[in-house]
Amino acid sequence: MNTALLLVDIQNDYFPGGKMVLEGSPEASQKGKRVLSLFRHKGLPLVHIQHISTRPGASFFISGTEGVEIHANVKPVAGELVIQKHYPNSFRDTALLEHLRMQDIAHVVIAGMMTHMCVDATTRTAFDHGFQCTVLHDACATATLSFNSDIVPAKQVHAAFLAALAAVYAKVISTDDFIAGLG
Repeated sequence: MNTALLLVDIQNDYFPGGKMVLEGSPEASQKGKRVLSLFRHKGLPLVHIQHISTRPGASFFISGTEGVEIHANVKPVAGELVIQKHYPNSFRDTALLEHLRMQDIAHVVIAGMMTHMCVDATTRTAFDHGFQCTVLHDACATATLSFNSDIVPAKQVHAAFLAALAAVYAKVISTDDFIAGLG
């Protein structure tokens, strides 16, 4: 089965000093770096996804800023595909689906940011398009959220969204377990 790695929105604004810092982003990017290195070493297909905000009043991922750039830990090298998007779903109004189908990809491995937004939307859409999905839980990061007067810590947001994805949409495993499985 042809497998591709999707690195979703691992961008500077999500890191300390950025405009939308996520809990655990440095650690998650190190795991993303490990799996990216493996895909590069094995010559397996991979796609970098970069969010560029076009929303009026957006405060991060602004075109032309350092924050919109893909983080150094997973920076694309010459010849690697970067797909830019403007919505949480990496498939919406992009060439991602066409690219994966042209490459005869059946399985996508997803890592990135934010677990509760772009990782979730991309995984669910990939599943709906018939892809087998694997999400690397420790190569993803998210933020503390609030709903009404409830504060939901990032660790609980991360666990809740991954539990929902694991129920139907994806195999959710650690980076180490995924790498061990590739042998």
